[in-house]
Amino acid sequence: MSGIVAIVGRPNVGKSTLFNRLTESRNAIVDSESGVTRDRIYGQAVWNGVGFSVIDTGGYVKNSDDIFEGEINKQVLIAIDEADIILMVTDVTAGVHDLDTSVASLLRKSGRKVLLVVNKVDNNERLIDATEFYRLGLGDYFAVSSINGSGTGDLLDAIVAGLPGKVQEEMPDIPRVAIAGRPNVGKSSLLNTLLGEERNIVTPLPGTTRDSIYTRYKKYNHDFLLVDTAGLRRKGKITEDIEFYSVMRAVRTIENSDICLVMIDATRGPEAQDLNIISLVTRNNKGLIVLVNKWDLIEKDNNTMKRYESEIRERTLPFTDYPILFISAINKQRIHNILELVGRVNENRKRKIPTAELNEIMLGITRNNPPPAVKGKQVKIKYVTQLPTYSPSFAFFCNLPQYVKEPYKRFLENRLREKYDFSGVPLRIFFRKK
Repeated sequence: MSGIVAIVGRPNVGKSTLFNRLTESRNAIVDSESGVTRDRIYGQAVWNGVGFSVIDTGGYVKNSDDIFEGEINKQVLIAIDEADIILMVTDVTAGVHDLDTSVASLLRKSGRKVLLVVNKVDNNERLIDATEFYRLGLGDYFAVSSINGSGTGDLLDAIVAGLPGKVQEEMPDIPRVAIAGRPNVGKSSLLNTLLGEERNIVTPLPGTTRDSIYTRYKKYNHDFLLVDTAGLRRKGKITEDIEFYSVMRAVRTIENSDICLVMIDATRGPEAQDLNIISLVTRNNKGLIVLVNKWDLIEKDNNTMKRYESEIRERTLPFTDYPILFISAINKQRIHNILELVGRVNENRKRKIPTAELNEIMLGITRNNPPPAVKGKQVKIKYVTQLPTYSPSFAFFCNLPQYVKEPYKRFLENRLREKYDFSGVPLRIFFRKK
């Protein structure tokens, strides 16, 4: 199961705080001043083993409430069109605001799954005040406090219950490759370059997953499905906020893929949105290949490519083991290298290491470099196995799993990467009680 949950609401009701609570992160900036969230923030949440994407649709007040109202209405319309579940967040301390009424009216007419969230309910008096929000006509509400987390468990239960089930699709057992990136980075040019020659080699396969079309690429001994979502559901009635729309598309595209080609515009360099997309790919445990497009437009010396590559990897720490390719989609520069990398990353994604071999190598490493002792207690690792999961995951069985911290997990991940080719593939390390 997977899906997109969009958080909407007027300024300063606590949308970003709720986002941080649901995703267990501090990615969204929280401030008492309204309108702080400008860039679209998105992340991954997990509840009772079920993962889903969360998007904070924060807008900002530029000159007046009227301008903001136009902005938030655009985002609500896009959320209605794209999200599986919409969380409408309100503020119990301010009561029902005119903008709340306006947004609720749009949501009621949409017929989509909407959960009303009354935020900042942190005492019994405010619990009574929350009943006022029945006026919005969205039915029962969830009284929560995003700051201390009260009520969010019930909200998460409702979100998970309302997510769409995964539909089994009749698809060949070949990798699904998505082209992701912010607007105007060259995604369409790359798609056209890959598919533009010898049209008879591609077969459109209509997917039952909402929004997606899979096009088969079978050429030069390569066989995979290209996941194409761009431009499929644009509606004339929506005056689109292009940046927000692209975020919704990127999330959906990534969720429906096995390997992502994340494109960066060489003329602009790696920007925050690029890094957000890369982060989303890795959090969803998808294969990653970074393509720096428009490389033909850059003035270069002998070290330009090396400097560029170092900057990208430095900004995606701690995950740096992925291929970076410098291309020109228009001029077809290094396009065939993409195909080779897709094959390699797919092999790495499916790599299985025999348990006996894994224990022989990794137990020797853990004996020579054990986890740091905690309170005089030493963690002893006794057994290692690869889990039967979608992406490579490893379980280390030991006596005190609760004492193993993230730096040691990264140490083990790095040793695994030194021994085996997992380039382009996120690894997960778990410690379990033995």
